[in-house]
Amino acid sequence: HYCGEELAVHRDKDITVTRDLATYPYGEVLTVPQNLGSIYLGETFSSFVNVQNDSQQTVRDVVLKTDLQTSSQRMPLSNPTGQAMVSKLVPGDNISEVITHEVKELGGQLLVCTVSYINTSGEKQMFRKYYKFQVLKPLDVRTKFFTTSDEEIFLEAQITNTTPHPLHMQKVVLAPSPLYTVTDLNFLASGESIFAESDYISPDDTWQYLYKLS
Repeated sequence: HYCGEELAVHRDKDITVTRDLATYPYGEVLTVPQNLGSIYLGETFSSFVNVQNDSQQTVRDVVLKTDLQTSSQRMPLSNPTGQAMVSKLVPGDNISEVITHEVKELGGQLLVCTVSYINTSGEKQMFRKYYKFQVLKPLDVRTKFFTTSDEEIFLEAQITNTTPHPLHMQKVVLAPSPLYTVTDLNFLASGESIFAESDYISPDDTWQYLYKLS
């Protein structure tokens, strides 16, 4: 337990407490919203991570490590071996990096930032910050198969924009198994796409694509 001047001295030695904001509940470094919002599957998650020494002590062997925790795995985004980024970090100085990752899993995910350092007493200190975000599905795809009396097979793909924003549909391609070849029936005789009026699908709109398999 600490009280009075002892508490102030202990606080001043703590690298995780921001100078002049020590008594403020959100005065620690690495302070961003704990919930980062949402991102859509296939997008690239990018984050600027900065660690600043707001104490009055010089610390040594500062390590910054970031990981991404999904429902199925934990993967390193930076510094997987945990090497020190700087041999010393003086008061007021900082280290930073930009991390990027292509999101490939749906559901809740967790960005884990870990900082370790050696204080003036030669003790190794460590703290972590956790930032949540949701990965949502931007498109919903439903398929239907039809077989004619001539045993011709047709596939209808219904693609719905499930986001609140218009999406640019650059290309939709059906990749069949090696046993089939595909005829794309989404073009007019002139070669123009049936969706030529606009390449943008509005929120909640559904576009239908038709293919022939042979």
